[in-house]
Amino acid sequence: MKRLLLLIALVPATAFGAETGYRLDKSPHETTDLVSLQAGAKLYVNYCLGCHSMQFMRYSGLSELGLTEQQIRDNLLFTADKVGEPMKGPLDPKAAKQWFGVAPPDLTVVARSRGADWLYTYLRTFYRDPKTASGWNNAVFENVGMPHALWTLQGERGYEREKRQWREISKGALSQIEYDTAVRDLVNFLAYVGEPAAADRKAIGIVVLFILGILFILTYLLKKEYWKDVT
Repeated sequence: MKRLLLLIALVPATAFGAETGYRLDKSPHETTDLVSLQAGAKLYVNYCLGCHSMQFMRYSGLSELGLTEQQIRDNLLFTADKVGEPMKGPLDPKAAKQWFGVAPPDLTVVARSRGADWLYTYLRTFYRDPKTASGWNNAVFENVGMPHALWTLQGERGYEREKRQWREISKGALSQIEYDTAVRDLVNFLAYVGEPAAADRKAIGIVVLFILGILFILTYLLKKEYWKDVT
């Protein structure tokens, strides 16, 4: 099982440092794209789950992404014995707090608390910084207390904060477009997990509004019928 340390540092700013005014990019995620969601789930269990749990999401819930129970068991069930168990990481919170100063946050609703645009930009703006304990920093979250877990995919970059200029130090396994797509898939999955019923809720909402519109017309016609003799 591939477990890299700390994919997303989402603890309060008081713990890791102040956030910057870096411009956020629009996240191109789409939570109805099952292929993207499946790719995002794979990235999460391979690069995030080692430290970041999703205790309010069960492995069985991944079946809603078009995966069979056997596919989940064979490819995604890394930290549990049964698909009905929550997606909890193996990292002990007490040990994590001792190592990193704070326990890695649960990611179940992180997309709702931080926003998809923040996550999409954050995961693409890590850079090398020898002044930090981890050797990494982030343009969106200055003095972030975590390493860049996806650096083997993106490569290493440098950043001049005053000039806001980026430079490439070493290439990663993916091209820039491929890496942006991978981050999009991961953010897509995080957004989906934050509210799995969002698509159904929106569809129901549209139907309800349509029915209310019809009832409004009927109510108006009934009112005119009742009051026609009075007016």
